[in-house]
Amino acid sequence: MADERWSKFKLTADFDTDVRSIYEAWATPAGLESWFLRKADFFAIAGRLRDKEEFIKKEDTYIWYWHGYDDNSFENGQVLENNGTDLLKFTFSGGSVVTVDIQTKLGLTVVELTQENIPEESDPAKNLYVQCQTGWVFYLANLKSVIEGGKDLRNKRFDLASNFK
Repeated sequence: MADERWSKFKLTADFDTDVRSIYEAWATPAGLESWFLRKADFFAIAGRLRDKEEFIKKEDTYIWYWHGYDDNSFENGQVLENNGTDLLKFTFSGGSVVTVDIQTKLGLTVVELTQENIPEESDPAKNLYVQCQTGWVFYLANLKSVIEGGKDLRNKRFDLASNFK
């Protein structure tokens, strides 16, 4: 029987901005490219590529590309939920599911990111629980920096290996 402690995690990050700004950073290709991805392509059900400023919708599919990697390294997935204001859910690495819930608490905007259905992996180097959690911590910190007027912390150079992609 699998140990369920390794199949799900939740991260929480606070932001000194409004819910709408955080939602736009998650729910538009341009928003995602500003702090997370090198390129975010979303496709409507009919196969049409969404414009960079267009909001993604439930059932859209995506192809994501990261800085520091060529176009042979990408993530495919689908938007499972999007309420248009403060909640997104999408498929992610290894068949896992990520939920982004944006709320206001004590005068701040709070993102609760939950990744679940993480597959069990016997090889620690391929452990998605550890790799994804580490990645999300970095990207949430980068979102905070970018959205609050700071620097983009990503290394965008292809020729320089770094964990900060």
